[in-house]
Amino acid sequence: MVEVCFFAGAIGAIGGAVAVVVLKNPFYSVLALVVHLVFLAGIFLLLRAQFLAAAQIVVYAGAVMVIYVFVAAYVGGIEEPMFDSSPQLRIIGPILAVALFIEISIAILGSSLSALGTDGPDVASGFGSPEAVGRLMMEDFLIAFEAASLLLLIAAVAAIVLAGRKRSGKETG
Repeated sequence: MVEVCFFAGAIGAIGGAVAVVVLKNPFYSVLALVVHLVFLAGIFLLLRAQFLAAAQIVVYAGAVMVIYVFVAAYVGGIEEPMFDSSPQLRIIGPILAVALFIEISIAILGSSLSALGTDGPDVASGFGSPEAVGRLMMEDFLIAFEAASLLLLIAAVAAIVLAGRKRSGKETG
């Protein structure tokens, strides 16, 4: 049953990701991203990472996607032609896509063929719990956690400063 749920979640996540790229309307693209994030949260639940699944739904599919939906609604349903502005993308895009597919295939085949037929790694009972994630953030990855917090604070302040400049007409460009 776990395998069926995993493949259903994987197909849903891949379908949502492809829809984000393929859909021309930004509003529908944002909704497809929400679908993608919900399926990823389901995969996190299968991996026993309950905290990450809850954070995925609350933070990304909830708060961040609401902002994206408002931006898409503000911008409007503008459908832009895909390759009219830069014909180089018709050549470079598929080449890079095939190269990325080959690279990911090599990585998957090289690292996971030896694990076929095994039970997988032993995971402790509280591995994905909020307590375990908090312990990792506050003990093992404290510097990275604080650096990310500082970076997000700087980005928020910079966005406010740039928005204030643009509103007052000081922006040149």
